[in-house]
Amino acid sequence: MSQEVKSTCCYCGVGCGLLIESEGDKIIGVRGDSEHPANLGRLCTKGATLHLTARPDYRLLHPELRQQREQARQRVGWDTALDHAADRFAEIIAAHGPDSVAFYISGQLLTEDYYVFNKLAKGLIGTNNVDTNSRLCMSSAVAGYKQTLGADAPPCCYEDIALADCLLIAGANPAVAHPIVFRRIEDARAANPELRIVVIDPRQTETSAIADLHLPLRPGTDIALYNGLLHVLLGDGLVDRGYIAAHTEGFAELERTVAAYSPAVVAAICGLDHGDVIKAARWFGTAGATLSLYCQGLNQSSHGTHNNAALIHLHLATGQIGRPGAGPFSLTGQPNAMGGREVGGLANLLSAHRDLANPEHRDEVARLWGVPSVPAAPGRTAIELFAALQRGLIKAVWIACTNPAQSLPDQTEVRAALQAAEFVVLQEAYGNTDTAAYADLMLPATTWGEKEGTVTNSERRITHLRPAVSPPGEARHDWQIVVDFAHRLGGRLGLPQTEKLFPYRSAEAIFNEHRESTRGRDLDITGLSYAMLDAAGPQQWPLPEGASHGRQRLYEDGIFPTGSGRARFVKVEHQTIAEDTSAARPISLLSGRLRDHWHGMSRTGSVARLFNLDDEPLLSMHPVDLRERGLAAGDLARVGSARGDIVVRVKSDDGLRRGCAWLPMHWGSQFMSSAGVNALTTSARDPYSHQPELKHAAVAVEAADLPWQLVILRKAGGGQLAALPLLDKARGLLPEFAFASIGLYGRAEPLVILRAAHTTALPESRLQQIDALFGLDDDAAAIVYVDHRRQISKRAVAPDGELTGVRLAGETQAQSWLREVMADNTLDAELIRWAVAPIGQRPGKLQPRSRVVCKCADITAAQIAADIEAGATLAVLQDQRKCGTFCGSCLPELRQMISALPLLAHGEGTLRQHREGA
Repeated sequence: MSQEVKSTCCYCGVGCGLLIESEGDKIIGVRGDSEHPANLGRLCTKGATLHLTARPDYRLLHPELRQQREQARQRVGWDTALDHAADRFAEIIAAHGPDSVAFYISGQLLTEDYYVFNKLAKGLIGTNNVDTNSRLCMSSAVAGYKQTLGADAPPCCYEDIALADCLLIAGANPAVAHPIVFRRIEDARAANPELRIVVIDPRQTETSAIADLHLPLRPGTDIALYNGLLHVLLGDGLVDRGYIAAHTEGFAELERTVAAYSPAVVAAICGLDHGDVIKAARWFGTAGATLSLYCQGLNQSSHGTHNNAALIHLHLATGQIGRPGAGPFSLTGQPNAMGGREVGGLANLLSAHRDLANPEHRDEVARLWGVPSVPAAPGRTAIELFAALQRGLIKAVWIACTNPAQSLPDQTEVRAALQAAEFVVLQEAYGNTDTAAYADLMLPATTWGEKEGTVTNSERRITHLRPAVSPPGEARHDWQIVVDFAHRLGGRLGLPQTEKLFPYRSAEAIFNEHRESTRGRDLDITGLSYAMLDAAGPQQWPLPEGASHGRQRLYEDGIFPTGSGRARFVKVEHQTIAEDTSAARPISLLSGRLRDHWHGMSRTGSVARLFNLDDEPLLSMHPVDLRERGLAAGDLARVGSARGDIVVRVKSDDGLRRGCAWLPMHWGSQFMSSAGVNALTTSARDPYSHQPELKHAAVAVEAADLPWQLVILRKAGGGQLAALPLLDKARGLLPEFAFASIGLYGRAEPLVILRAAHTTALPESRLQQIDALFGLDDDAAAIVYVDHRRQISKRAVAPDGELTGVRLAGETQAQSWLREVMADNTLDAELIRWAVAPIGQRPGKLQPRSRVVCKCADITAAQIAADIEAGATLAVLQDQRKCGTFCGSCLPELRQMISALPLLAHGEGTLRQHREGA
């Protein structure tokens, strides 16, 4: 019998509630939790497919150890694994001191996991070398809040989106990166047609498409723009002098600074129309309530902290904070980046928003933990940590739930650091990440659907997660692994307080200790418990003892958690990007997320339908920039920075500024023949937050001279699970080519796709070996075309009249339509011979592919139309197809299609048009 358990999504920081349906130890489905206040039942494409990723087939299931670097890892028991780890760490600490070891953890850990890692490093070992991948996405937002408002505390809530009169979206594309937030934006626009939306982004994006005003500023000119907006607000008398006098400090100096930022000056710096600068400022200042939403475009900058501060200044100067529909609202990048910051899971923080540099805070934490002291020496932040690893200052690193060999900038240096380390531990759920290649010890951890603990989302809302299934194999919870290791290490270091430091037998015991550490702090949660969260639902902090519910908005009384109780204006000036373009590298490379993929794709990369929109990494450029380089859409280009180069296919995008290019962040060495975009990015970082400038690098783009190309499309057979072993086999081919990428495509019967290119053709003997690898060596079922003179060799395999595999070598035009007809199984037997023809369009007898209407459930217009024609109502479509039950964006079209049914009787052919994808 199946059962449902409440949980949250494990992707972005929206923290969507969902219900996990399971049978025994198998997760069989998910649906949005209509009672969760973050999403009210909606899920995005990634959340809607989480159950498809919940399989043990590609998981790390047992500890693995290698004694020597040149050896392969071997399966070992937990005792052997943790004893070895404790021995190595103890030896290194004894020889080189506590700061010779480090921990690099993740915003996808639960708060309880984070807490014990922090305590292990700072309380037991005595090092502050514990940092997190949240350093790469949220640390500038943290520093910006702290510099201006006094604490890392987003003051707003999701309900404010519906209450705003003006919405400023800066450095963010929530339509892609935070789809459920975007649904709220769409709802707000529908409910209030007068809502004004301003989008600030160098690119035209899915979000800017709904904007009333789009400001496509030059990369890195954010501070100049916000100073210019404040200049206009001052000139028009739209600042709130009473609020400034009563609740802030430092405004006079900032006012003198922004006097130099006239609209004309700002327009020249930012590459904008000066009239648009004035309009944006006036909309901001005259609105009854203005809300700002911002994310990585501001954060991932060498001056990200001041980007954040400059935007927050606009809210403080106009009094647009601490009331419904108003305030600066930073969108969190990962599901529990907030929770990690709450427990001090960064090299410069301590539990409950205490600062490591503050001796009183260090003493408070030492008393709470019962240790003599907390080390005062600053810990190394992410970029510093791996640089120290390469230089031998750090000898051992413990990495948990993150993939630095894909996600950190300047991958050549990062991978050299991992290679130089004396000992690398990787605590992971997945054994095939880029970082796994460098691990001496692999420890299998539980993941989504298997863990208990808490997470905190962007609006400070804490949710209690309960497991739906038991851990697979020998996987253990992250906090359990840390506690077991701590006991062993403490014994080897001769530390008698270890048992008292780590007495935990449950995640709840850890939460209770963390809760006590927040007493009297800005994030006081002493009124919370697992039982309360289960009974009353997710709660926002602060929620002190005696309170019945959390606080929706902060700073309603105008009192801020600073020494004076006043918010602070910070003197900020325009700064250039860390790496200017030049004649040698004239293109500004931007990077970011796609809608259907997540980080390094260790999870989403196993679901075929999540590749249907974007199935390879494409470099987007303005069509004029492409023509100047002799490139056309679909060509291969070499992209080079001061740190390295990669080869990718290009895409024309007239929504980009001239001189800019954009590349998604998700593809690394598991899916292409290079480290991806982070082979190009710079490790230059913000001086306050130490967040790297991942959003910009100066690059050169030129045509790649790789004339010989190869494409393989292979149906896995046996459904989703059968595709993964074939995908793993294909990975072994990636290093063989100057360019290669692999991925999935399709629905119930997915395709595995390999695309590759090289300077010269592979010999026929090697092609035959690759055919055998993909199961294309059935001569009896094969159609073959070979032209040796032109180095073309093609092979299509169609047993029993069904096309199951194609290999195109030397000429690959047919790949674009072949993947669609193979995925949909719509190629008639008599048309199979066209698979080896040099045509880039479908054969004339084939109907166009039907559009996907419900992207979350991957349901096409043809499927929906057939169901409606057979009598299906909206309720039936939702029950049987699940369309309209996740994010809800397809509901208007579903209703339109249903209402069109009567037209069929009058000869309008509406349904036929839908079925054909019109």
